[in-house]
Amino acid sequence: MSERALRGTRLVVTSYETDRGIDLAPRQAVEYACQNGHRFEMPFSVEAEIPPEWECKVCGAPSLLVDGDGPEEKKGKPARTHWDMLMERRTREELEEVLAERLAVLRSGTMNIAVHPRDTNRKSA
Repeated sequence: MSERALRGTRLVVTSYETDRGIDLAPRQAVEYACQNGHRFEMPFSVEAEIPPEWECKVCGAPSLLVDGDGPEEKKGKPARTHWDMLMERRTREELEEVLAERLAVLRSGTMNIAVHPRDTNRKSA
């Protein structure tokens, strides 16, 4: 019975494949240096596009490519204000019209104020 027992193995821990008979892709070692003075090499395929920035293996800080161009600056979008978003939806003439309507309602004193049902049950002080 013990001859037929299966041996247990841990999942994803041990690979039974070997590198024999396999031609690996040509590689190149690329050196990076971080602001904290750590230098390390990363292997890349010869055909791969080399990123100008990589995370440091030691401290996790951004590392720049040694003897390479720095990362290109990304264009940031200017912050959109409430006024900008409002002007996307309405013209200045429409806003003047809405303002005139609301001012007329305020000056007339006949504003319809919604009262919450919970507030009608309270006794006035």
